[in-house]
Amino acid sequence: MIFTVSDIKQFLYCPRIIYFTYVMPVDKKPTFKMEFGKDEHLRAEGLEERRKLKIYGLEEGKRHFRLYLKSDRLGLSGILDMLIISDGQYYPVDFKDSTRPPGANHRYQLTAYSLLVEEKFGKPVRRGFIHLIPVKRTYAVDITQSMRDYAKKIITRMARIVEGEIMPSANRSRSRCRDCEFRIWCGDV
Repeated sequence: MIFTVSDIKQFLYCPRIIYFTYVMPVDKKPTFKMEFGKDEHLRAEGLEERRKLKIYGLEEGKRHFRLYLKSDRLGLSGILDMLIISDGQYYPVDFKDSTRPPGANHRYQLTAYSLLVEEKFGKPVRRGFIHLIPVKRTYAVDITQSMRDYAKKIITRMARIVEGEIMPSANRSRSRCRDCEFRIWCGDV
């Protein structure tokens, strides 16, 4: 089974999203917010091509956009918004259509991209970046070994849900349920 990097973000938002995506697939419609976010990603990419790398604390480097990454070993794939290669170092960059500082779900999504970059290029990723499009703010995220280990643990937990066809408990934060595209299928929220 190959999960997407976005599945890690979704799992941390609410593990039931994995269940409703892979075990009991439901017909879901992309929300306005999701469609708008796709458009904003493309616009940000166009701007990024002309931007200097100072926002990332780098003087120079080569950018690669929409980099497809896949690992059968990890059971993971994804399309990284941007990869910067500078002085032999690899820096994954994830664009977000958000005004809030990155949460754990975003940091572990970036960590998962880092694992894929490390496998593809055979080089360790020490730092990545989350760029918030609307506020034009970039957060540096140090990628630690404990973050790598936890991202792998999440992949294992997602696989258990799918293989065991297990309906996980709902997220403790019920405020997340309000905007969830899967809410109508959760009978207990």
